[in-house]
Amino acid sequence: MIANIIIASLVAVSTGIFAWLFFLKMYDKLTYYKDTVEELTTNKFSELFLFIDISNYFYYYITALLIFPIIAGSLSGDISLGILTFLVILFSPYLILKEMIKKRLKKFEQQLPDALVMVAGSIRSGSSLPIALDSLIKESSPPLSQEFGLYVRERKLGLDRDKAFDNLERRVPLEDLSLSLSAIRISSEIGGDLAETLESLAETLRKKLVMEGKIDSLTSQGKLQGIVMSTLPLFLIVALMKLEPAAMGQMFTTKIGWMVLATIVCMQVLGFIAIRKITAIDV
Repeated sequence: MIANIIIASLVAVSTGIFAWLFFLKMYDKLTYYKDTVEELTTNKFSELFLFIDISNYFYYYITALLIFPIIAGSLSGDISLGILTFLVILFSPYLILKEMIKKRLKKFEQQLPDALVMVAGSIRSGSSLPIALDSLIKESSPPLSQEFGLYVRERKLGLDRDKAFDNLERRVPLEDLSLSLSAIRISSEIGGDLAETLESLAETLRKKLVMEGKIDSLTSQGKLQGIVMSTLPLFLIVALMKLEPAAMGQMFTTKIGWMVLATIVCMQVLGFIAIRKITAIDV
């Protein structure tokens, strides 16, 4: 009797110690993950000139990541819906941030030709390049005014021009901006009419934007077709599960059914990637 009590006590103590050590390990992992996510996300948001304290939202994100998949799976009675909800919540912040960066770069690209014309006009009127950039910052809107404003502040703090240009190219990884900065570098090194160069470059970039717009219009149908054709089997599976649950249930309960399902997923993914590659035309 005493031996059983001692053994039960030792098991309870060992289990408690193991649970405590596991909790500490998981807490350290969660803290490391939190610090990493905060650093990366804060840097990305600062590049968008959005200064948000991510630490206030991190635990809400973790809570939603743990609770909503359980709720979705419990209400639907389908574990796959819970897994899908988990994946959607897991990748949503990354996809939203990526879309925000994409839209910002697109707007900057559309603003650049007019900005080059404005700078060229200021230089023709007798202004130097720094004064022309100051006028550009005052008269233009974000994100262009923000990025060039940061460039001007770096120059005023004593940073070398080429280093400031490199920082600008790193924040705004656009080929059009690289061409513009290269034109300014070359003109300052070997001389020449910078205003004329910028005006010619602006006209070229404007024609490029028009061409990209036409291509996007022509390929939008193909992109939409790829999305429709990729999601259509999912709707068919759901519809057939409602109409013929016994027959469709074999796809999720038998080995052959899982093989067929895996083949469908692979073929759909390959087809979607192929359509995206065909319709992704780079000018």
